[in-house]
This record gives sequence, C-alpha cells and structure tokens, in this order.
Amino acid sequence: MAIGRLDHDSEGLLLLTTDGMTSFKVRSKNIEKEYFVQVDGEITEDAILKLQSGVDITVNGENYQTLPCKAFKFDEEPELPERGRKIRDPKHGPTSWISITLNEGKNRQIRKMTAAVGFATLRLVRVRIGNIHIDNLQAGEVVELANVDAVFGHSIGSS
Repeated sequence: MAIGRLDHDSEGLLLLTTDGMTSFKVRSKNIEKEYFVQVDGEITEDAILKLQSGVDITVNGENYQTLPCKAFKFDEEPELPERGRKIRDPKHGPTSWISITLNEGKNRQIRKMTAAVGFATLRLVRVRIGNIHIDNLQAGEVVELANVDAVFGHSIGSS
C-alpha cells in the first residue's frame, strides 16, 4: 500500500509498505512532509507569511484552517528531474519556487493553500518524508528500505 498519496498532477517521493503500523506512523503529524512547489507569479513575502501561519481552505465541503507550517521562497529554481510534459511556456509570465513543509496532509492541501494566498500551483514535487529524501531518484526508480524506522536518519537515492 502507498503511504499517503500523490494526485495525478503531482510528483515525487512515495513510500510503499505492507506494514500498516509503519503507514500509520508515517501519516501521523509527527512526520514532516516537504514539497517543492512552482507557483504562478512572483510570490510575495506576505503570501509566505500567511502560508507559515496557516490559511483557510475547504476540505470535504467544510472550512478548515491549516496548521502552521514551514515555508520559504527559493532564490533559484531547485534541481529536480525533468518533467515529462511541459508545465507552460515562460512567455506567460514569471513563476516562483517555494518549499512547504507540513505535518498534515489533507486532499490537495498544498494546491489549496497556494491558491488561498493568490498563487496557483503549477508543479508540485514531494521531496522528503521525515528524513527520507528523494535526492536524485528518477521517475519510476525504486529503492528498497529494509526498515523505515531505522532509515529515517538516512537519505535514499544517493550513493
């Protein structure tokens, strides 16, 4: 079973397990999940502060206040594997890259959060779950972890 989920338009790290307790632990609010997010436009410091404080989104038709999170803007585009299909042409205006680290995971939460502060998500890549990093893994590449609990202090995808 997959631990957590990535929607059709998202990319990145996905853990698979046959151990329900490991799945439960990883999905808990004790484990951080970090995402690199490309947004439409030049994101403002005010928008970053709002993301950090928590924003109002809708979850299952109900209003929901997201928990405070870590968020910052990258000065340069992060190094990520090439995307299979182009997001959009640069002539349509500037984009920004941000990092958002959550301890929760509501359906399409990151996309709803960036929209709530006025910036549509163009690309969403989960790069870390706990201390397990995507590093240089390519799409479809699999790395077996003998014991996720023991590996949370190590990185995968690098030599």
